[in-house]
Amino acid sequence: MKVYLRLAILMVLCFCGLTANVYAQGIKLMRYDEDYSNLKDSSRNFYNVLKFLPFSADRKIYFTFGGEVREEFGGKINEDWVKDQGFNYSILQRYALYADLNIGERLRVFAQLNSALESGSKYGPAPVDEDQLAVQNLFAEYRMINQPENKLALRVGRQEINYGSGRLISVREGTTVRLYFTGAKVMYSSPKFSIDAFVLESDEVNFGIFDNRPSHQANLWGAYSNLIIPKGGNFDFYYLGIRRDQARFEEGIEKELRHTLAMRYWKGGGGFIYNIEAAYQLGKFGPGNIDAWTTAIELGYVFDDLRFKPSVNLRNDYISGDQKVGDGKLQTFNPLFPRGGYFGFNPLIGPSNLIDLHPYITLALTGKLTVQTDVVFNWRYSVNDGIYRPSGNFNAAGSISNHRFIGTTYLLSADYSFNKHLSFSCGGQYFKVGRFIKDIVPLWDNSQFFNAQVSFKF
Repeated sequence: MKVYLRLAILMVLCFCGLTANVYAQGIKLMRYDEDYSNLKDSSRNFYNVLKFLPFSADRKIYFTFGGEVREEFGGKINEDWVKDQGFNYSILQRYALYADLNIGERLRVFAQLNSALESGSKYGPAPVDEDQLAVQNLFAEYRMINQPENKLALRVGRQEINYGSGRLISVREGTTVRLYFTGAKVMYSSPKFSIDAFVLESDEVNFGIFDNRPSHQANLWGAYSNLIIPKGGNFDFYYLGIRRDQARFEEGIEKELRHTLAMRYWKGGGGFIYNIEAAYQLGKFGPGNIDAWTTAIELGYVFDDLRFKPSVNLRNDYISGDQKVGDGKLQTFNPLFPRGGYFGFNPLIGPSNLIDLHPYITLALTGKLTVQTDVVFNWRYSVNDGIYRPSGNFNAAGSISNHRFIGTTYLLSADYSFNKHLSFSCGGQYFKVGRFIKDIVPLWDNSQFFNAQVSFKF
């Protein structure tokens, strides 16, 4: 680990000096979405060469290189609500390096390696904390139509995906190990409408070096579209299908074939913030039927004319749970591949069988420093179903308790951006247990979490 840490520090110091006062576009969540073709005729400083390295005399064939170094310290106290469980910590590291080869205006090949490392935890690394070395992206993309306002492309290979607010399909940026899939995707976009259609498989992610195993079956398929209404906001319409051969809920373990139909409306600007999403799920869980749903509402207002530009927001989620254990039917909502931090940066419960009320306030103290404070109240939707982890996996049975209230999460976080490459974030979380946790954990206690993270992207 010391070698990795020294390498990370060296890279940060070198690139911070080299990239000062040079061109850098906004770095995106999905690195393959970045376009540096406008550097074709730019001055040839080190950073611009890194982002546009010609491979032909006419500069129509070129490479782009980039990557990331992320260091994080996280501390937990009674993380599973168990009294005297004590203090545990993790040192988390993420390293990424990518190369993007553009061959004319039609063809590109994108490759990315990721290394996620964990040390310190007395329980060893969690699956979302360590994947020592993996091919994160490796795809070829052919642009059948490549006009400024009309694009159609086919992408084949291993690829990260992220849609909407990340409630159902997320790359999972908050964890050290990001999600990826392998398969094919067709993408169409115009100024007011876009749609992706895809058939993908997920890997079994292991801790070692190049040891992830493909499933050799379609685990995720569907289509995701976005419609822009000028001055009226944005609509997302989507269908998602998944298959899991050993899906586990409180109802039992069976083969799961599930279909999700959903719609999202979102709008920003003019002070008001809207984000409203609803989804219905049907399908088969073993021999029984699936009948599940969710609704999510987020409303907010940004006071642009006030000092610190305060943003006051309220989220409210209703997420269905199973109504009767053992009847063969399943009403538990499956969040598919969600981003783990939707209910806090170290959430202890996930988006299944849940009702939550989540007010939060954000302040821009300076142009570089933002702070946020949150309170999240959590209840079970059904008293006949248990609680689930942020990934959607089953956590603890709930049929032994008649109480709904799970607990209250208090959060305080801060983010500081030194420049477009280097950022620092930290936060603390306190979870006060409710009657449900007191019923299922004999020696219960409130849990605490805090972390600090430095991230450098180039």
